Amino acid sequence: MGSLDLSSGSEIVTIHVNEAKNLLQSGYRYIDVRTVEEFEKGHVEAENILNIPYLFITPEGRVKNPEFLKEVSSLCKEDDRLIVGCQSGVRSLAATADLLKIGFKNVHDMGGGYLAWVENGHPIKMEEPKKVQGPAIVEDKPNEEL
Repeated sequence: MGSLDLSSGSEIVTIHVNEAKNLLQSGYRYIDVRTVEEFEKGHVEAENILNIPYLFITPEGRVKNPEFLKEVSSLCKEDDRLIVGCQSGVRSLAATADLLKIGFKNVHDMGGGYLAWVENGHPIKMEEPKKVQGPAIVEDKPNEEL
């Protein structure tokens, strides 16, 4: 699709969702940088997927996750093959740039994000709602007389 040159000498490579699907099937890891709430409503179906939000939604608006790079670095190696995606392609572009700046080498931005993935008919997965277990109710049964 295109690329953006960074001052570090690394280049952001944006790939089409069809290419992303093929790369995911060949062993690439997918990093979904949307919020946990967005992720749980539906996400790219991939064998190796992480949800690490790039931005948080606060009362003041969207705020960059200060732990994003640390979280990715703790779960991925600099030479891991990664595809970064979000809802429409904006957050993933910024996240990909940040990852390349700190030394990640094989990072691709998925152009168009989850919306383009869905539009192209690729498989999605929805998280099961977390079930809240209430207290167990035990019925009192009268003791039988002997």
